[in-house]
Amino acid sequence: MAKVAGVFHLAGLAHTDLADGEADRYRRVNLAGTEALLQEAADAGVARFVYFSSAKAAGAPGSRCVDERWDCQPDDPYGRSKREAEQRVLTTGAQSGMHVCNLRPTLVYGPGIKGNLLEMLRAIEGRRFPPLPEFGNRRSMVSLDDLIVAAGLAMENHRANGRTYIVADGVDYSPRALYEAICAAVGVPVPRWRLPAGVLRLGVVAGDALEWLSGRKMPLNSAVLSRLADSACYRAGRIRNELGWRPEQTFFDVLPEMVRALSTPEYRGGERASKPEEPGMNG
Repeated sequence: MAKVAGVFHLAGLAHTDLADGEADRYRRVNLAGTEALLQEAADAGVARFVYFSSAKAAGAPGSRCVDERWDCQPDDPYGRSKREAEQRVLTTGAQSGMHVCNLRPTLVYGPGIKGNLLEMLRAIEGRRFPPLPEFGNRRSMVSLDDLIVAAGLAMENHRANGRTYIVADGVDYSPRALYEAICAAVGVPVPRWRLPAGVLRLGVVAGDALEWLSGRKMPLNSAVLSRLADSACYRAGRIRNELGWRPEQTFFDVLPEMVRALSTPEYRGGERASKPEEPGMNG
């Protein structure tokens, strides 16, 4: 950390299915790792520290659209580890005088994505993704470019010191709307029929049972259905009002560039293409 003016801390453990008894890995990486980095920064006299947390650091909002005042504790090991790390960032900042800020991005989209959103794109392109019903749920997202702008403001604006900000573009997305937009972008006709929600839920019951019997992950299970059917709606009014942040992109604006990126060697033959995950939405 010698001669470092500011730190953007993004490293962490996420999107990992841990075996029973291994959930503490989230705390060891996301909390203890952040503590170590904070201590190094404080000891070296680093002036500014921006921590990339997650919207999951707050408990699931259910059908509500919530902002930073929603103070429910997260109900999963990943969210709890990010919430604890956030608190440690704020405490260290107060004790050391270092400018600190926590960012809680929602699902990030843009060229270079990976994880569940990438798999949804590839599955629809390959005609392996079923035509979703309209669940009536709302999910928040943010573009990579807009998130970078938010990070710069969090680092440079003195009003960000000691604050925690949700970062979302303000559009309430439904997985059905995303499905139709991706179909159009990759040149796949939208089927005239939709998979009934009841049939999808029966498939989830079967998937959960097969997982329990075989010990193997199934492409359709309760976790996948949750990402598709549950809401995860957040409002970013605080960062707009305090730092003047204004998102300039939506998923639909960026989708053509995301689709073009699918044909690059990085996706077709590289590391990302070799680590498939189940299709779905991850908040």
